[in-house]
Amino acid sequence: MKKSDAQAVYRRPESLRDVPTHYCPGCGHGTVHRLIAEVVDELGIRERTVGVAPVGCAVLAYDYFNFDVTEAAHGRPPAVATGIKRVRPDLVVFTYQGDGDLAAIGTAEIIHAANRGEKITVIFVNNGIYGMTGGQMAPTTLVGQYSATCTLGRDYEQAGPPIKVCEMLAPLDGTDYIARGALDTPAHVRALKGYVKKAFDNQVQGRRFSLVEALSPCPTYWRLSPRESLERISGEVIPHFPLGVIKDED
Repeated sequence: MKKSDAQAVYRRPESLRDVPTHYCPGCGHGTVHRLIAEVVDELGIRERTVGVAPVGCAVLAYDYFNFDVTEAAHGRPPAVATGIKRVRPDLVVFTYQGDGDLAAIGTAEIIHAANRGEKITVIFVNNGIYGMTGGQMAPTTLVGQYSATCTLGRDYEQAGPPIKVCEMLAPLDGTDYIARGALDTPAHVRALKGYVKKAFDNQVQGRRFSLVEALSPCPTYWRLSPRESLERISGEVIPHFPLGVIKDED
């Protein structure tokens, strides 16, 4: 085949900068970044999109997205996003949060933003562990899973079960769209992109609070290879955190 006959099957989205990332090999953040960038491009909203990133592995998200991204204190992205959206309702505002940020120190923030029906989009990357700070147990760590702060595995009697954020927020009147996807297979990645696009489009249409959870691998603190981490999502994580659209008011 001649070089002139070759057809590109993938191009870097305009909303994603052409720079190397700091993420560990096999980390899911890069894939989620790509999905968000593709969605922003497809909806034609790059010039009015603003991201809010907190403390965590994604604290440097502003280095990778080719649109405005600001930082927030640990757990406070929903408050910052609320302020931006209320002052500039013409913007498309999203938060990008991990499980330690959203489901631990930021629990109150996310519950009240959802309950108020803030017209923002939340991307919740759940890898079941604190990544940036050393691999401690998170609210979404599975029972029996090892971490730096539960070296014998999470104990149900002592720490309770993992929090299911989607199921916790879905009953609130202010939520419009809640969905959970995963990064373990190409089919699940495609489905996750659909959830992300729906959540962003809801905001473009002026609808209320949307959240998409992405079950993501953390090979470094799971102490597994990238392939083993994806297999763990399929075999252990998804059975506890079922995939799919949990609430859709459209």
